[in-house]
Amino acid sequence: MTHAISADLNRPFAAAGIMLVAMLIIGFIDNYVAAISDEIGLWQFQVMRTVLMLPILVAMSWAGLGTLRPQSFLRVGGRSAFAAMAMMCYFGALGFMPLAQALAGLFTSPIFILLITWGLMGQTIGPWRILAVGLGFVGILLVLQPETGSFSYWTLLPVLGGLFYAVGIIATRAWCEGESTMSLLLGVMIFQGGISAMAAIGLVMLNLPETGFLSQRWVWPVGDVWPLIWLQAVGSLAGVWCIIKAYQLGEAGFVSVFEYSVMIFGPFFAWHLFGQPVGLWQAIGIAMIASAGLIIALRSGKEQRREIIPG
Repeated sequence: MTHAISADLNRPFAAAGIMLVAMLIIGFIDNYVAAISDEIGLWQFQVMRTVLMLPILVAMSWAGLGTLRPQSFLRVGGRSAFAAMAMMCYFGALGFMPLAQALAGLFTSPIFILLITWGLMGQTIGPWRILAVGLGFVGILLVLQPETGSFSYWTLLPVLGGLFYAVGIIATRAWCEGESTMSLLLGVMIFQGGISAMAAIGLVMLNLPETGFLSQRWVWPVGDVWPLIWLQAVGSLAGVWCIIKAYQLGEAGFVSVFEYSVMIFGPFFAWHLFGQPVGLWQAIGIAMIASAGLIIALRSGKEQRREIIPG
């Protein structure tokens, strides 16, 4: 795996193009989570999505795209738990807030990565990345608008997703070196499906009131929503595969910059398909968060190149 990645790190334009395709897919399909939330709850959506994705993943493994068996169940399981929680926070947020806000919250992850690696792992950071953290924090405030009457603690859900996503990325680097991409994907699916199944059962056993996407119990039949869940299952696998391929073809610090194109694709499809507007201050906040991530990505990539080529 390492040799293959190293050998392919010379196709930056192909890597950029594939990453743009990945973000185009994700920016399109994630808009339909709001439509899914009108019919079924988050936990049922995650269980059904997992059931559809698992056989596709097995077929991909049989086709030679990688083994599903991890080298370390414990390490892959720990990483998968954080990644699964991140996705559940993000999808949960899509049920009650515009896509642009949810994406902005999730893409705070570079800021959290920087803070964690600095505060807990002793990594030094320079003035540019300190500026990026401040810029990103102000951007979060503008997007979430905590002073308005619409703010609630649930508004912080995608930001919590960004924190979990950051920990998952750090865990991927620190715990899962040498693991196949397919085993990491499988781990996330198992955790998402398992946690969601337990949550769905818990809602019934505890007889909790149904107040929205996060607390809606299992409903049947769901014929009208099946096509959208299929779209999510197939689209998510295609998008993730493209992300992985892009990082195999280009240097991480360069490729990660193009991930932020989802901040354009997602809101564009939300506006074009559903007439979902983005306010001026929120647009400024989104731009600030994206800029903070770009600064961190570019500075981190520059440091990586210095380590590889001294001087």
